[in-house]
This record gives sequence, structure tokens and C-alpha cells, in this order.
Amino acid sequence: MAKSTFNNVDKIRSKTMSRIRGKGNKSTEARVRGALIKAGISGWELHADAVEGKPDFYFPSRKLAVFIDGCFWHGCEKCYRRPKSRQKYWDGKVARNIKRDKDVNATLNKEGVGVLRFWEHEVKSNLSEIIKRIMAT
Repeated sequence: MAKSTFNNVDKIRSKTMSRIRGKGNKSTEARVRGALIKAGISGWELHADAVEGKPDFYFPSRKLAVFIDGCFWHGCEKCYRRPKSRQKYWDGKVARNIKRDKDVNATLNKEGVGVLRFWEHEVKSNLSEIIKRIMAT
């Protein structure tokens, strides 16, 4: 994985921020995981390291990557609320995340891997529809 750099941030803060490791989207991911198990859907891996973008769920036999995108971090048009402080930093951060998501989708598609992306708010509001879409793919 490429080393992260933080633009528009002084060197001390950048060093501090680079050491913070994400904990993932555990609550929404756990809901999807529980629903997959309840629906009897198996054959998936969590955070497959060998797959581009490290999808939240990867179905190797179906070559299907499933991502659960946090509304804030991935810039959901419905839910994203721009922070009032350090807007230039956050605008850049979210824009890079969106670009990375598109690049990951393109790479996986070239490799013959299908991609499904769901928003955090979709998991909270319509989990059964997400499970139906995964089953249908």
C-alpha cells in the first residue's frame, strides 16, 4: 500500500495522522455479515488482502467484491455533511477517496471481478434489499 500523505497539514500533524489506523466500518459491516449468515449465504471472505481495494466481502467463486462505503468518508450525495473547519483538507480527502473508489472499481472490472457498492445509510435503512442484490449477482 502506498504511503499516505496529508496535504495542507503541518509536518507534526501529518506524522500523527499517518499513525492512526482505521478501525473499519464495523457496525454497518457487522449488520451485513449477520444478514448474509442469516440468509444462508456463504463462500465469502472478509477484507480479502489479495483483492484490489480490500473489499469488505469477497466471494472468490463468483469473483464478486462487495464494499460498504461510509457516507462521510466516501462523500455520499445524500448524507455527506462538509465539516465547518479545515474545509480545504476535507474536500481533498473525500475527493481522493471518491477517486480511489472509481479506480478500484475499474481495476477489479478489468480483472473480471464484479463490484457492488452500498452506502452506509442503505445498510441502515434497507438491508434486505442489499442481501437480495448480492444473491442476484
